[in-house]
Amino acid sequence: MTLLEVNNLASGYEELQILWGVNLRLEKGKLTTLVGSNGVGKTTLLSTMMGLLKPLDGSVIFGGRDVTHLTAHARAKAGMVLVPEGRQLFTSMTVYENLEMGAFSPRSRAKFSHNLEKVYDLFPRLKERTGQKAGTLSGGEQQMVAVARGLMAEPEILMLDELSLGLSPLLALTLFETLVRLKETGLTMLLVEQNVTMALAVSDYAYVLAQGKIWLEGEARQMMKNDEIRQAYLGITGH
Repeated sequence: MTLLEVNNLASGYEELQILWGVNLRLEKGKLTTLVGSNGVGKTTLLSTMMGLLKPLDGSVIFGGRDVTHLTAHARAKAGMVLVPEGRQLFTSMTVYENLEMGAFSPRSRAKFSHNLEKVYDLFPRLKERTGQKAGTLSGGEQQMVAVARGLMAEPEILMLDELSLGLSPLLALTLFETLVRLKETGLTMLLVEQNVTMALAVSDYAYVLAQGKIWLEGEARQMMKNDEIRQAYLGITGH
């Protein structure tokens, strides 16, 4: 079942068009990855899907409903949640207070205690640091807070922009293992990621964005075998 559709989406900034006729589908309960080089429009696509940028053309359909002209806040209340690149935490607030900020809808506030236990189970380190200011945490711990804050919103779809950026391989692996656990709960996710090897390893389906268009799509395990993908993104040549 398709939970979210992007149809012929065009978007950009003022006079600079970045995306040209992008089509993308997110299947319910699946983890989909969007990969591509720097500057091809991955973050622009996420921002347009979330309502942070107005599209020049095309539509975004979520749960069978056209949300193209809804505000970002309305989309978030409907269940579309973004974990942005750079984390964007409230650094002077504690871990607990940051997680409180994630539970902004009446539905998520009503289940705050239950969801808090769930995210502390996913990230035991955050439970240990619940009263610590977010700005004093390590980069990996801050990324855990960003993901946990997104989960506190009770998302139908969780979109993650550059999850592993700036993290050590070990911390990145820990976060990718968390995505696998979340997928097992039935959560639908879209991952935008430069660590293509790790992203494809945990994903069900993948899209490759190049020059503002979807260049290639397919099952993630098949993408790992694609020679063009292997050469362009994994640094592997030959067969």
